[in-house]
Amino acid sequence: MIAVMIAGATAMFVSLFATRFLITFFRDRGKGQPILGKEDHGPEHHKKKSGTPTMGGLAIVGAAFIGWVVAHIRDGLAFSNQAMIIWVGIIVMAGMGLLDDVIKVNKGHNRGIFWKKKGYITFAMACGITWWLVAATNVSETISFTRFDWPGWEIPWWLWVVWTALMMWATTNAVNVTDGLDGLAGGSALLGFLAFTIIGYWSFRNPEVYGVLAGGTVNPLDLAVLSAGFAGACGGFLWWNAAPARIFMGDVGALGIGAALGLLAVGTNTHFLLPLICGVNVMEAGSVAIQMTIFKASGRKRRFFRMTPIHHHFELIGWPETTVIIRFWIIGGICVAAALAMFIGDFTRITDSGFVP
Repeated sequence: MIAVMIAGATAMFVSLFATRFLITFFRDRGKGQPILGKEDHGPEHHKKKSGTPTMGGLAIVGAAFIGWVVAHIRDGLAFSNQAMIIWVGIIVMAGMGLLDDVIKVNKGHNRGIFWKKKGYITFAMACGITWWLVAATNVSETISFTRFDWPGWEIPWWLWVVWTALMMWATTNAVNVTDGLDGLAGGSALLGFLAFTIIGYWSFRNPEVYGVLAGGTVNPLDLAVLSAGFAGACGGFLWWNAAPARIFMGDVGALGIGAALGLLAVGTNTHFLLPLICGVNVMEAGSVAIQMTIFKASGRKRRFFRMTPIHHHFELIGWPETTVIIRFWIIGGICVAAALAMFIGDFTRITDSGFVP
């Protein structure tokens, strides 16, 4: 538990000051976020935010990494191969986002050169990371809610790679879609990382229940520390990203956070809990899918929402931005609480029955 607290506190401290530094650094160099206007079917009411410093996700990912490393200085916590591979996945995805951010800022347009191809590129990258996980670690190759054997569906390794890559890819895109209001994506991610911190630490404390001793998750304590680092980093970033935001996280932050959440679900084998833990992100991405389906099916004549992602719909019907953010955070908190209730409920059921897998 001390290592978890060290990671979270260190990451929050570093993120708080690193984000402040990035605000000045990018502002002085004119590296501001371009906002899509009416001509691109963007949120015209957000044009006033154009020019706000971006790429603040560098502070989130960097601070989380520092917090994770510092926590290992204390005796008793080893660097696990699984966590290190997950970090490679996070950094690779964040790097892709950084490249896109730089292109957007330099072009002065909110669509990078890769915006049509980015989905294919990031999915291929996700497949490479999940293949590396299954090839180099003892990560559980079953599909489950809360344990390696509930329901514990066995699938071929190649299908597991595709499935988990889809999880990682979908989460990165969902977080990216959510990042449209000040603090919305960061606050929602903070709740998700707190959930994975609890799940990882609980698995570490009960290895016989969660398959740690049976070739399942590799060192869930290390995953809890990684998650705590991201939770602390998101907290420090939110100090400056809260409405009215002085900096945006950019794609570097959204893709890095999304990769971390998706890979933590893979590492803890909580595949089916991920949509609930990331409930706000699912709602945001789902609104875009519904809008696109109806729009195309109607011959480009009808829309279900006034604008997607859905947070813009609520703005256009009269909700102030801060009201949308706080209410979405409440929804996210309820979803995370429900996911943890399922996780703890399953543990209680197992321990009460006296059955140990």
